[in-house]
Amino acid sequence: MRLTPRAKLVLIVALFALPMVVSFVAYRYFPPGATANYGELLLPPAAVTSQPFDEAGASAFDFQGLRGKWVLVASDSGDCPAPCRGKLQAMHQTRLALGRNASRVERVFVVDDLRPADAELAARYPGLRVAVTRRGLTLPTGAANDRAHIYLVDPRGNVMMRWPAEPHLKRMLKDLERLLKASQIG
Repeated sequence: MRLTPRAKLVLIVALFALPMVVSFVAYRYFPPGATANYGELLLPPAAVTSQPFDEAGASAFDFQGLRGKWVLVASDSGDCPAPCRGKLQAMHQTRLALGRNASRVERVFVVDDLRPADAELAARYPGLRVAVTRRGLTLPTGAANDRAHIYLVDPRGNVMMRWPAEPHLKRMLKDLERLLKASQIG
C-alpha cells in the first residue's frame, strides 16, 4: 500500500499530537492522587522566629543556635496540659524511632504564655529544649505560637512542614525519614 504525501503528513502530525492528547485526557479524566507526604508542606517556607527566648537552666535560647539541625517545634502553655503532653510524646517517640538519624533532629517546646514551664518536662522527655517567652514580648503567629500543630524547621532555619497536634506517628515518621534520606544538609 502506497501512501500519498498528504496521508504521510497527517500520519506524522498524528504521531506528534498523540502524546499531547493522551496527556490531556489522562489529566482531565484521571486526576492525580494525593501527595506522598502526610504532613502539610508550607509553601513558601518562612523563616523561624528570630525572637530570643529564655531557656530553663540556661540564660538565653535562640533558634539560630540550632542551625544545621532539623527541629521539631511545638508550642503550648507552660503548665502543659494533656494535649500538650501528647504533642511532646509524639515528638519524643518519632525522634527515637529515627534510630541512627535521631541525632540529626532536635526538639523544642515553646512556652507561649507567661506560666512557668512544668519542671517535670526535662525528666519526662530527655533532650527536650524548653524555650520560654520573655515577659513583655508577643510571639508572632507561626511555629512558635500555634498550639494546633507540630512544626518542622529545616537546617537553614525555615519552617517547611507541619503536622496536626495529634499526629499519626508512623506517617509522621515516614515523612521525617524521607526528608532525612533526601537531605544533603543537617
